[in-house]
Amino acid sequence: MFKATILQEDFSDRAISDRVIIFLRKINRAADINSKKLIKQIGLTGPQLLILQEVARRKEVTAGEIAKAISLSQATVTGILERMEKRELLTRTRNENDKRRIMIRLTKTGKKIIKNAPSLMHEGFVEGLNSLQDWEQTMILSALQRIFAIIEDKTSETLAADQLF
Repeated sequence: MFKATILQEDFSDRAISDRVIIFLRKINRAADINSKKLIKQIGLTGPQLLILQEVARRKEVTAGEIAKAISLSQATVTGILERMEKRELLTRTRNENDKRRIMIRLTKTGKKIIKNAPSLMHEGFVEGLNSLQDWEQTMILSALQRIFAIIEDKTSETLAADQLF
């Protein structure tokens, strides 16, 4: 089914960069649709669930560590953490040894949500990716990392140039 979808679309008159952008937009749209589905199912967005999963994985973590691990800005993570703390999904407390550090932990409610939460992406995606050979999975991951590196590099150049004026 996946291969047929790709072959049915006629991109022959477009540059490779245009085709890549189109597929990145399709991936982004699929993630948005899945995030809306998550809201209906468990009352959390994709980024909120991702944060809960990261806190569960580490048991105790700072907002900065979460931001770095899941590639969101610390300000965005902090805002999400505040909303999730109000919903009693997690707690934020000062570290006993270093009062400057705020440590985040899951509550019982947060742990229950994590335990029963669906996958961040559609199950068909997870199953499809897992069905690929290891080398194919690695190749996809490498390509995505390379695309991100290109985008990040060009974004950094643009930001640096804007600061000159």
